[in-house]
Amino acid sequence: MAETALSGPTHQILENDYASEWMGIQVLALSDGHATIRMTLRQEMLNGFGMAHGGMIFAFGDTAFALACNPAVPAPGEENSITVASGVDINFLKPAFRGQMLTAVADRRSSAGRSGLYDIQIFAADALEPGPETHGSSPDPSQPGELIAEFRGRSRTIPRK
Repeated sequence: MAETALSGPTHQILENDYASEWMGIQVLALSDGHATIRMTLRQEMLNGFGMAHGGMIFAFGDTAFALACNPAVPAPGEENSITVASGVDINFLKPAFRGQMLTAVADRRSSAGRSGLYDIQIFAADALEPGPETHGSSPDPSQPGELIAEFRGRSRTIPRK
């Protein structure tokens, strides 16, 4: 499936995902087994040290994981199943700070039967300030910044309840 650039909630699982909405997550790209998302770190997402709370980084990576695991439009016969996390690991490599733009890039590494393995890289970059030289543009998703975390997810497809 070809990758498509998107804006706004374009995946069915985001329609009622209030956590992702609160976090301000934007979908940049989706394709089979892939998702790229971004968000800006706000003050209420910081820990007592003034850096991104680990739970915020984890939740952000988890959203990218869910989007990569589940098709935006299920194929016939897949409407009654969902793919969820069966386990995850995260390694925090560097801190991120208020005002930085986070980008998560999720890719399926393996799929066998109802199980899958996904790697999600999370990057941080200073957001561009709107001005005459930037024309109000946002950071280029092809240059997501510095790698701050690696998230590995194991998935399992189960019946929808």
